[in-house]
Amino acid sequence: MTTRLVTIGFDGTLLTLRGIFEHAGMHHVLVVEDMWLYGIVSDRDLLRAISPFIESIVETPRDVATLNKCTHQIVSRQPITISPDSDVAEAIQLLVRHSISCIPVVDVDCRPLGILGWRDILLTDSRACEMDRDCRSPM
Repeated sequence: MTTRLVTIGFDGTLLTLRGIFEHAGMHHVLVVEDMWLYGIVSDRDLLRAISPFIESIVETPRDVATLNKCTHQIVSRQPITISPDSDVAEAIQLLVRHSISCIPVVDVDCRPLGILGWRDILLTDSRACEMDRDCRSPM
């Protein structure tokens, strides 16, 4: 689980969101208001929402205007979440069942504590395999 969370409010612009993705090196940003998780935005959601012609030779004012949209216009609301005491098997089932790449980890009041992605699970599993010699044998 990653506990370094980057969040944005409903009224944050897509320009701000793009800057977060470019500088934070993350693929998901949590949408939080009053410390409560309302949704999640992925870098793919952002790319679908903005013009592909931004910063190109054919850019128009209409293309640039797509960056003025607000986060609430593209957020995935009511995200699938897990609690901090959930096990890895439950997280994997949720990722697969809902075709998602990460799950916010929240407390009982729906306040975000972290985010668990498939990369986190693979890293945990690979570390466990390093301790167990049976994982090293070919299938």
